[in-house]
Amino acid sequence: MSIFEYPFMQRAFLVGVLLALIIPCVGIVIVLKRLSMIGDALSHTSLAGVAAGLLFNINPVLGATAACVAAAFGIEAIRKKLPRYAEMSIAIILSAGVGLAGVLSGFVRSAASFNSFLFGSIVAISDGELYTVAVVIVLAFLFLYKELFYLALDERAARMSGIPVGIINSVFTVLIAVTVSIAARTVGALIVSSMMVVPVACGMQLGRSYKQTVLWSIAFAEGFTVGGLFLSYYVG
Repeated sequence: MSIFEYPFMQRAFLVGVLLALIIPCVGIVIVLKRLSMIGDALSHTSLAGVAAGLLFNINPVLGATAACVAAAFGIEAIRKKLPRYAEMSIAIILSAGVGLAGVLSGFVRSAASFNSFLFGSIVAISDGELYTVAVVIVLAFLFLYKELFYLALDERAARMSGIPVGIINSVFTVLIAVTVSIAARTVGALIVSSMMVVPVACGMQLGRSYKQTVLWSIAFAEGFTVGGLFLSYYVG
């Protein structure tokens, strides 16, 4: 029986293809800014937001998004405070996020709901949430393409050339947080970082320019995602 005869697999392909499109757009800038582990920090912190959402009966995805936004701005603030030790900001937020998630999860009545965010479900996200995020991320990436390129290449030179670095950084911080919170719900908090970094790392081996690297990263992400879905279906 064909993989596309099942509605849930059709939906899984649609979700997977959209995620594989938007995640490398954010991942390329993260990797070039030497913040490859930010996906790990935010995805683990999102669990604290999920636990808070379940605890106070609000949408867990909304809670995860709020936690990710707060954590992302926290990383950015620490990074600015200690520019020579930028990677330390990720470790601090990761530790705080995991600790808070651990404490709050102890008060959650439905452990199954909380645990589902660890490994995710590619068909769990609503159409509205997915399409909104996909459109916003892609449009923002295209609209801020030049600014994000300069920011990833050299933040100091970008500031000297007149680019509003603070504003662009804030917008990009929110984009990272929203992308991670949605991706954590669909693919799981444990592997979001992999989806942000691995396709970009592969793309960097073949791309001879920033644009080529972005396109190769998306191609690798799509290939990995589609290949994974076929394997999961036919291998069982």
